[in-house]
Amino acid sequence: MTVQDLFDAQHARSRMAPPDLAERLDRLARVAHLLEEHSGALSAAVQADFGVRGERLTEIADLFVLRGVLGDLRRHTARWSRPQRVRTPLYLMPGRGRIERQPLGVVGIIGPWNYPLQLTLGPAAIALAAGNRVMLKPSEITPRTSALLAELVAKIFAPDEFSVVQGGAEVAAEFAALPFDHLFFTGSTAVGRKVAEAAARNLTPTTLELGGKSPCIVDASCDDLAGAALKIAHGKLLNGGQTCIAPDYVLLSRGREQAFAEAYRAAVARLFPRIDGNPDYAAIVTDRHHARLLALLDEARAAGARVEDVAPAAAGPTDGAQRQLRPALVFGATPELRLMQEEIFGPVLPVLPCDSAQDAIAHINAGPRPLALYWFGSDGAARDAVLRGTVSGGVTVNDTLLHIAHDGLPFGGIGESGWGAYHGETGFLRFTHQKSVFVQSRWAAGHLLYPPYGARFDRVMGWIRKLL
Repeated sequence: MTVQDLFDAQHARSRMAPPDLAERLDRLARVAHLLEEHSGALSAAVQADFGVRGERLTEIADLFVLRGVLGDLRRHTARWSRPQRVRTPLYLMPGRGRIERQPLGVVGIIGPWNYPLQLTLGPAAIALAAGNRVMLKPSEITPRTSALLAELVAKIFAPDEFSVVQGGAEVAAEFAALPFDHLFFTGSTAVGRKVAEAAARNLTPTTLELGGKSPCIVDASCDDLAGAALKIAHGKLLNGGQTCIAPDYVLLSRGREQAFAEAYRAAVARLFPRIDGNPDYAAIVTDRHHARLLALLDEARAAGARVEDVAPAAAGPTDGAQRQLRPALVFGATPELRLMQEEIFGPVLPVLPCDSAQDAIAHINAGPRPLALYWFGSDGAARDAVLRGTVSGGVTVNDTLLHIAHDGLPFGGIGESGWGAYHGETGFLRFTHQKSVFVQSRWAAGHLLYPPYGARFDRVMGWIRKLL
C-alpha cells in the first residue's frame, strides 16, 4: 500500500464508531506484548544502527520508559475516557453540561533517531489509548530499528489500526503533507519548521517536540560540586549526549571553573571507566553527525577557546571508526561560535562563568526559550528567582532529565523548542477532541430572552446581571 492508501484506509475507518474501552486496552496490550517478546531483537537493531549502544543502555533509555508509559495508560485510560461533568451556571439551569472525550481520528507521528523506540512507540501508545488510528514514520537514520518496528507492528495490528511507513526525506515530506487529524513530530527545530508549514496547508494541528540549548545553572549556593557534576555528567553523556533535554552548557559562578572541571572529570571516570568500546557509552549515530561535532570543536579551538578532554586515559589505541566521541569541556567559548549558537547534541559541554545569578538569567533570556533548564544549589530564594525570571519547557532542580520521567508532568517545549505537551493525561488530551455538550431541560426559561425585547426582557437581564 502507498502512504496515501494507508491514510485513506485509516481515515475511512476513523469516521466510523470509535473504539470502546476494551478495544483501546487491547491495543495497549499488543504494544506491551511487542516490547516484551522482542526487546532483545529491538535492542540489537538499535545497537546495529548506532554502532555502539549497549542493550542495557537501550533498556534504561527506551524500553524502561515505554513500560512506564504503558503502565500509566493501562491504569488511567478508563478514567480519562469518561465524559466530564461541568458545573452549569445558575442562569442556564436546569440544563446540564458535559464534555465528551472523543478520538481525533488519524494521528501521524514522525519519530527521531536518538531514542528510536521511546519517542516513536510512546506517542503512538498514547494516541491509541485515546482511540485514534496511528501512522508512524520512524527515522531513516536508524534503518534497522525502523524496519523491525514496521515488521513487528504489521504482525499484530491491521494497517487501518496502526501502521509504520519507512523511507527518507521525500517520504517524510509526503507524510507531513497528509491531512491528519493531528501530526506529532519530534526532531530538530529546522525540520520542525518544515513540518509545521506542511501541516498548516491542511490546517492540521501539530505537536512539535524540538530541541534547543538547555542551560544548567550551578548556583553559588551549590555546596556539593562533586554531586552536581555527577548528575550533570550523567544527563549530558547519556546516549553520547544525543538527548534533546541534555544540558547544553553550564552557567557557573566565576572562580569555580577549575573546581568544576576536576569534579566533572572525576564524574566521567566514575560513570565511564573507559570510553572506547564501552557499550554504556553510545556512539555518535553517523559519520556525518560525528564530523559535525569535530568541526564545532575545531572552530572553538581556532577562536582561542580551551577544550579539555575529560575522559579517562585510553588503555590502548582507540578505534575512531566506532564514533565514540570523548567527552570534553570547553572554556572561553564566545557567543558567535557555532558551539554556542547550535544545539550541540553530543558529549561536549561549554562552561560559562557568571558574576551573579542575574547574569545567568540575563544570558538565558537573551536567547530562544529552552526545552529544559537545570538548577543546582540550596538557596531557595535564588532558585525561585530563576524559575520566575526564565521560561522553559520544563525544569529539574538539583538533578537532570528527571522531569521527563515523571508521568504526571506535561513534557513539551515553548517557542523555538516546540509547542504542545504530552505525557500522562496531558498527552491523552493532546490526542483527544473535547466535545462540549449542553442538554436543555424541558423546564428551561430561555424563551424569556427571546424578542420582542421590552420591559420583561429588562427585568430578566437585571436579575441575571446580579448573578454574574
